[in-house]
Amino acid sequence: MDKYKVTGMSCAACSARVEKAVSAVDGVTQCSVNLLTNSMTVEGDVSSDVVIQAVKSAGYGACLADKIIKKDNDKSHGIMARLVSSCILLVVLMYFSMGYTMWHFPLPSVMVQNPLSVGIVQLVLTVAVLIINKKFFISGTKALLNRSPNMDTLVSLGSFASFIYSVYVLFAMAGSHLHDLYFESAAMIVTLITVGKLLEERAKGKTTNALKGLMKLAPKTAVIIKDDKEMVVDIESVKKGDIFVVRPGESIPVDGLVLEGHGAVNESALTGESIPADKKEDSKVWAGTINESGFLKCRAEKVGQDTTLSQIIRMVSDASSTKAPIAKIADKVSGVFVPVVLAIALFTLALWLILGESFGFAVARAISVLVISCPCALGLATPVAIMVGTGLGARNNILFKTAVSLEELGKVKTVVLDKTGTITMGSPTVTDIYPIADISEDELICLASSLERGSEHPIAKAILKRAEHMDIAEVSDFVALSGSGVTAKLDGAVLWGGKAEFIKTKVNSDIADDIIQKYASQGKTPVLFARNDTLLGIVAVADVIKEDSPRAIADFKKLGLRVVMLTGDNAITAKAIGTMAGVDEIIADVLPEGKDEVIRTLQKEGKVAMIGDGINDAPALTRADTGIAIGAGTDIAIDAADVVLARSALSDAVSAIRLSRATLTNIKQNLFWAFIYNIIGIPLAAGAWYNLWGITLSPMFGAAAMSLSSFCVVCNALRLNLAKIKDKTDTLHKTLHIEGMMCTHCEAQVRKCLENLGASKVYVSHKEGKAEFTIAKAVTDKRIKNAIENEGYKIIKS
Repeated sequence: MDKYKVTGMSCAACSARVEKAVSAVDGVTQCSVNLLTNSMTVEGDVSSDVVIQAVKSAGYGACLADKIIKKDNDKSHGIMARLVSSCILLVVLMYFSMGYTMWHFPLPSVMVQNPLSVGIVQLVLTVAVLIINKKFFISGTKALLNRSPNMDTLVSLGSFASFIYSVYVLFAMAGSHLHDLYFESAAMIVTLITVGKLLEERAKGKTTNALKGLMKLAPKTAVIIKDDKEMVVDIESVKKGDIFVVRPGESIPVDGLVLEGHGAVNESALTGESIPADKKEDSKVWAGTINESGFLKCRAEKVGQDTTLSQIIRMVSDASSTKAPIAKIADKVSGVFVPVVLAIALFTLALWLILGESFGFAVARAISVLVISCPCALGLATPVAIMVGTGLGARNNILFKTAVSLEELGKVKTVVLDKTGTITMGSPTVTDIYPIADISEDELICLASSLERGSEHPIAKAILKRAEHMDIAEVSDFVALSGSGVTAKLDGAVLWGGKAEFIKTKVNSDIADDIIQKYASQGKTPVLFARNDTLLGIVAVADVIKEDSPRAIADFKKLGLRVVMLTGDNAITAKAIGTMAGVDEIIADVLPEGKDEVIRTLQKEGKVAMIGDGINDAPALTRADTGIAIGAGTDIAIDAADVVLARSALSDAVSAIRLSRATLTNIKQNLFWAFIYNIIGIPLAAGAWYNLWGITLSPMFGAAAMSLSSFCVVCNALRLNLAKIKDKTDTLHKTLHIEGMMCTHCEAQVRKCLENLGASKVYVSHKEGKAEFTIAKAVTDKRIKNAIENEGYKIIKS
């Protein structure tokens, strides 16, 4: 997909004209023009030169957008200068026109005795205002000559008609004709439209704040090591494999891997986590995050457009540049809007003349039709809402790849969830320790860890993690028995560990059958440990459910969605996890290629969203109406998805659906007001109610109404920023006094443990022996105590 900048567009009719011209080019498969960002995306096998020529032939300008998106210049400064100048001249003009003729403001006696001089002053002042606002006339005339009239055509024709008619009256003027001059209308029309343009630009600027905020995160320089010397270089000069250093307070320039040092990095801009992440050797770091403490020496892994930050910026920008399906309604109307309005204005002029009204009255009605008609409001209705919606999503770590995904997600009827890494943590964790012999839990886990130290199996790593603060003895004669278990010797005794079937061949384990069955029914993997011919106990390991998964699934249901868990895991484990999570339906033992077929079947009942994180989820993510990738998942899953959750929290998927629905509602509101404005405004301007109630609309009020219509549409879109897409959770502030913390590493362990429970604003000090944090009321003290003590520490006071 190629992206272009388009110049010269002023309204929806312009964007429709450009889109039509480019779409007609051979090789173009899809073209989308965004009036809000003055951008165009083109897909297909076609050269950029041909596309640019097509745009130029339509009467506009185009160039390839920069590969790295840069901040647009603020257009409002130039508009403000025009507006101030116009207003100063307009005030003087209004004094000579309406002030003198309607309210009898004083004038020099020589002018009172010669009304023609008053008209000449008005003529000069009007010409000055029209010259200041010549942009409307140049753009409108070009569009008319290219047979693609736009909003500027309507404005310039309305203003110019007022001016020409007034000049005619001036030349044929006697004293009584001062009331027939419309010079102030000619000047007022372009001035009021300029006011509207200024308000519109200011409001449009606010819609891009999220994107601009992301761009500001991008570092401009990096400190790299070359020939054993530190050098400050432009960020564009950093290459993959370069070694760079980051000191406290500095931004990390590119994505990389820590080679040396320790630090605490604030990653809130990318992940939403307010607590800095501890970094050490082999840790990953990302561009745009800030090193708050410590010195880091890193190797560049991803640079330029490949960094995570650049991908996020591009994703938000691309989503804002594409069109939602609902935009097609406005596009169809905008394409014929201006020619129809010109026809209505001519019909209005002719009709009033036929009905016997004065030429001045008929001209005023036709001019009012021209200036009140606003294709801008129609053109902005969808893109401003899309821009605000994608920006709000980005601020909440929800990345929509296209406007289509932002619109379609809110229409889903079924949400399909992968199990591993989506509902669950994605890695095994020790959940239960059950001693059987005369042995404590700590002794059992220590012996188990001593035995498993030599194994590379994920279950062994989970057991070792549970005992990482304990003293683990060295074993000898370690042997890993593939698919069964492990054995070794300790102090002359033989240790055994592994599956129940394997341990039964070594010791009598019938006494543990009920416990083994209980753990298995809960979706846990029981690992048995024995010494010589004595069964020591059982350690249960499971991929535990994420803290926010049950609540997120309950929220899906509140939104009226059916929740299905789709997994390749066995039915027993799947049922245990699905029951605890609260899903409506469980589909287990499904191979990756089978997931695609399941999605097809579910789509017969309505639109489907698939949420996953693994390579095996990619086919299902692609097949679903909307694919949602957990941000911590694989690159393949992220590439296949339409929406990416940067924080890897399932609750963010709920927020994404709420945001989609809120955005779609906002777009419908915008389209309603844009259509209803023109449906009511054009007949009023044409004088449809004049014979019934004597109601008419002057060209000046028509221009003011036109200006405000676009401004109101943009402001309505900005209301999306107030949308409540996240549930507020009742929280408590807690202080725990903890025994056993000895160093900053211990602090990090406790902090991470609390964060996994959903705690925020976490403060941990090993010197003070305490932890302070804010946590949801739903998280019980027992759960907090168990989590802390599972890490090897002890709560002595809470």
